Amino acid sequence: MFNTIQNLLVKEFTLEWRNRYAFNGIVVYSLITVFTAFIAFKEVSPETWNALFWVILLFAAIITVSKSFMQEARGRQLYYYTIASPVAVIISKVIYNICFMLFVCLLCYATYSWFLGNPVIRRGYFITALVLGSVSMGAAFTLLSALASKTNSGALLMPVLSIPIIFPCIMVLIKLSKGAVDGLDPSIIMPNVMVLGALCVMLVALAIILFPLIWKE
Repeated sequence: MFNTIQNLLVKEFTLEWRNRYAFNGIVVYSLITVFTAFIAFKEVSPETWNALFWVILLFAAIITVSKSFMQEARGRQLYYYTIASPVAVIISKVIYNICFMLFVCLLCYATYSWFLGNPVIRRGYFITALVLGSVSMGAAFTLLSALASKTNSGALLMPVLSIPIIFPCIMVLIKLSKGAVDGLDPSIIMPNVMVLGALCVMLVALAIILFPLIWKE
């Protein structure tokens, strides 16, 4: 199992390095959206800064992770079916998308801070929010991409399916990051960290449990 996951991960990173369509696209998207926000607002309050940041990241996650299964040809999926277990496939996809989302989060955070300033007081907790946000969005959108790939209108279905699943995570992420921006006491911030960590574990487990059922279809 471990060797299969490792080989699938190498395949994902190799294909991304060869094509670099998603990589280049997400870099351009991050720069354009952040620069547009800078032109529109110039200066924003810490609350607006925090909310706008997660809105940008949410749409970046949909663009980044939605291609996970929808870009796979049916013949390639059948080939994976013959050489790997569904658990190995979904774990490799989740790990790859989490790594990609973490890169997107750090890129957006760097460009966002450069253009609109950085009002975060407790940066350690804000980085924790970025890591947990990458895990939650990577796992959730990977599973949703697998579901959407089984329909004829996956690109339209993906945003609709994502709202009820990712909304609780976004709510906790905003509370956690707002606490970091405002510099609240760690005793107030830590409950949100624990809740978000539990949601991440639940989403990863849900992807591993449900994907074999989708894979058989």
